[in-house]
Amino acid sequence: MGADVAGSHSPSELRGSARHELITLQRPSLALGTDKRVDVLVPPAPRQDGSPVLVLLHGYGGTRRTWTDQTRLVDHLRGSDLFVVMPESGRRWFINDHAGHRYEDYLIDELIPLIRRSFPVAADGRSWAIGGFSMGGASALIQALRHPRLFSTVVSHAGAFEGPLRRGDPYAAIRRESDCLMPSTQVHERVWGPYGSSTRSTYNPYRMLLSRRSDTHLSVYADVGTGDYRRIIEMNRNVAAALRTAGIDLEYQERDGGHDLSFLDEALERSLDFVSERFRRAVSAPDHDGDTGPGGQGPAQTGDVRRQDPSPTPALGRSSSLRS
Repeated sequence: MGADVAGSHSPSELRGSARHELITLQRPSLALGTDKRVDVLVPPAPRQDGSPVLVLLHGYGGTRRTWTDQTRLVDHLRGSDLFVVMPESGRRWFINDHAGHRYEDYLIDELIPLIRRSFPVAADGRSWAIGGFSMGGASALIQALRHPRLFSTVVSHAGAFEGPLRRGDPYAAIRRESDCLMPSTQVHERVWGPYGSSTRSTYNPYRMLLSRRSDTHLSVYADVGTGDYRRIIEMNRNVAAALRTAGIDLEYQERDGGHDLSFLDEALERSLDFVSERFRRAVSAPDHDGDTGPGGQGPAQTGDVRRQDPSPTPALGRSSSLRS
């Protein structure tokens, strides 16, 4: 694939001038019981030894095309050899949800192996990142915590981290006064189940941070708009505090903007720089120890998370009314 794309130009010339090519793959998913499409932005001159990868998860109600149609992602990628993978889940989170939609299994067991088979991408999880907006940003952190050998870096824009902690409809008043896109209680519980469900416990990011293995490394970039919903701002501050307490490499910013795609578009350039910087650091670090999991990147650390049930620590200042 690299030779066909490169043609007669040198890799350095292509990286400086050519744009990424958008390719759509469609494959049947056993986990979801339906065909799924995924968009991939392919760099003009992939590395011979495997290019780095960023998986981007859209927000609630978005699509795989959110990134290419409604942001300047492609422009920001000019000069980069990064592959960008953009799956879609509509209004479902990238988890195995309460209703039985197995989007985590699709992502980890089907999509990532498909990308590895189809493109000249890096084999080492230190060159893989995952990110997203709103529910996608929260899902990205969740999946990186559950599968630490698959991803070394997370980027989250306005992450809706406290979906598992939501009770009722904290947006009821806003919903009556404006075009609020936050899901109703009924819609939310289709994904998460009632308060106290096993799904909520499994994907509670604070529980995962408390049971996180100390021999894994993770870097996180997170930002939120100062004009976002107050609850979203608070949960981003809560997660930033929890990440720092866990000793995770973190860059956290509160910037102008609201809970919308304009904010996302303005934030992408910095988060892409963060990913590139952390990839450069990671490849010079010592190799990971331990066994390998799906795609050769080590075990999915789900067993400890499911077995252990530590209580959230009051020091993090979380409120049970906060939600995604």
